[in-house]
Amino acid sequence: DRTDQTADDLLHPPWLPASMAARAFLIMLFVIASASSLVRRQSFPSSSSSLAAFSAWLVGASSSSRSFFAEASSADYRRGDGNARFNRRVPPRSDGVRRDYSAAAYASIGNVELERIRPAFLRGAATRSVSNATSPADVEEQHDFDLLVIGAGSGGIASARRAASYGARVGVVERGRLGGTCVNVGCVPKKIMYNAASISETLHEMSHYGFSGYESGAVRFDWGFLQRSRDAYIERLNGIYDRNMINSGVDRLRGTASLAKSASSSDGDGSIVVRVSAPDGTSKNSTRQRTTTYRAKHVLLATGGYPTMPPGGSDGSVARHAIDSDGFFELKSLPRKAVVVGAGYIAVELAGVLQALGSDTSLVVRKGRALRNFDDMIAETLDDEMQRHGINIYRNTGGVDRIVGGEEGGGGTKTVVLNNGEAIEDVDVVIMAAGRSPLVESLGLEEVGVEQKGGGYVAVNEYSETNVKGIYAVGDVCGNVELTPMAIAAGRRLADRLFGPSTFENAKVSYDNVPTVIFSHPPIGTIGLTEQEAIEKYGSENVKVYRSKFSNLYYGPWKVEPDEKPKTAMKLVCAGSDELVVGLHVIGMGADEMLQGFGVAIKMGATKADFDSCVAIHPTAAEEFVTMFPWGLGSQESGARVSPLNGNVAPKPRLEDEASDD
Repeated sequence: DRTDQTADDLLHPPWLPASMAARAFLIMLFVIASASSLVRRQSFPSSSSSLAAFSAWLVGASSSSRSFFAEASSADYRRGDGNARFNRRVPPRSDGVRRDYSAAAYASIGNVELERIRPAFLRGAATRSVSNATSPADVEEQHDFDLLVIGAGSGGIASARRAASYGARVGVVERGRLGGTCVNVGCVPKKIMYNAASISETLHEMSHYGFSGYESGAVRFDWGFLQRSRDAYIERLNGIYDRNMINSGVDRLRGTASLAKSASSSDGDGSIVVRVSAPDGTSKNSTRQRTTTYRAKHVLLATGGYPTMPPGGSDGSVARHAIDSDGFFELKSLPRKAVVVGAGYIAVELAGVLQALGSDTSLVVRKGRALRNFDDMIAETLDDEMQRHGINIYRNTGGVDRIVGGEEGGGGTKTVVLNNGEAIEDVDVVIMAAGRSPLVESLGLEEVGVEQKGGGYVAVNEYSETNVKGIYAVGDVCGNVELTPMAIAAGRRLADRLFGPSTFENAKVSYDNVPTVIFSHPPIGTIGLTEQEAIEKYGSENVKVYRSKFSNLYYGPWKVEPDEKPKTAMKLVCAGSDELVVGLHVIGMGADEMLQGFGVAIKMGATKADFDSCVAIHPTAAEEFVTMFPWGLGSQESGARVSPLNGNVAPKPRLEDEASDD
């Protein structure tokens, strides 16, 4: 026996024929000779080094993109007991049982003997061990994972890849396109449309800087071209996500997952049982489902959410004649006249894009204005700017009563009838952006007893744990902070805690002071408490607010009245005698790009004095935050005293009664 063979020796032994035909013949002989042993034992019988080498070559050839043989080198061997083992990422457990095999293949080599090889997923196709079944339509299969993630959105993939980096066996179940809402029908395509709308606005405004030609009609916009370019970019991102998971050693499982009844105790080994159903693939139009059973030590729910479509009235006409925010990205042409229903950030973003690109756009809100949960300064300024851009705002409507479709209203257009009696006629497209719901219907949460809170969201604690041991949830399915970077951070910290070193044994994220940007026109940036929230929390006597409102220098050369120029509005909300900044809000040109840095400062506990101590960058809009009147005359205390790491509680201001005690 040879224990000093290199990986190349195993993959290319001298006795192996170079001809593919000869190799195929040898494979056939090998399969016939060992079929009965494979079925009975699910492992290869003892053999000489030649058989081990042949088996290793077979696995390497079938999974060249993922095989850990290709990753091996002479340094990967461990020889403590005379056996050679491939060491992938983490060493064997102290009990001597290997649990750290690649998700691409399980193998153990002792005395150059291959004890077990089981290739897994190769770009979506699987070689699986299949249990006995009585019907081809009801095939059940068994796989084991340290972590099984349900949902291949940003949070789920981030957690999966981080866990795999620690050597965990990880699988991700997804029935749709990789990347989830953000990549496919959210942040990314939305930002592309926002960019197009911003270019349109710049072209419209270029005459103020001496450029001409816009009014002549020489500039044209091609919606179809933009849509094709956008969708091609999204497909590229889908592929990047796929390759990243392959490179990280994560198995991709195609289908719909559900938790099995009494999963946490059914096997007696602490495993969670998950069933994944997918078309059996026997034919293009086959409706038969193939069910695969997986067992995992940990299961992460990261299924995200979906747009809510209210039926509207008793006739269900809203659902029939309107589209949701996902449907916006399926539009084949720019609508001549559009109605957007909703008062949240999705509604104002879509309304701004459509209006800037040339649609006659109306925004329907149930109450007085949009963004009611944001700081009053933000909501009021946006309301003014949307009207200045030409958006028609229907207020205090109580929502949509019904939509009279083309077959009833004539001309192929629609009439939107509101609950307050108003009607919007001759509408091409109605977009409902009235809210989102967690995607939990197919998970079988009730079967295993996972608790849910209002709206159907999965209830979790600060460590992303549900009430069922071994089951976790991150992202929009929890309903805490429904933002992609929040889901990514929560997913990574969960993987750190479950599989990382002891320094991460209490790892978690903080949902305090999360910076948020709304890509409205103009854009909005906000972090922390609103002025009203700060007063309610700390008392009006302990809150001090700094404000500024001005026209960006970009609008300086415009030959229009000062009051007609677009405005930038800023607010710092401070609390306590040390004037800790507990809220920062900005709306105006560049707000989206300036917030990130201020977010770091606020996470670290910056005070007004800290802001004042930073020398301004001139001329910029952001400098206004570090020069707000009165500059440098307030409390001279620094807030750089609280670490923002590991989900620490947000810094708290020192109130007057606490200061007197000192």
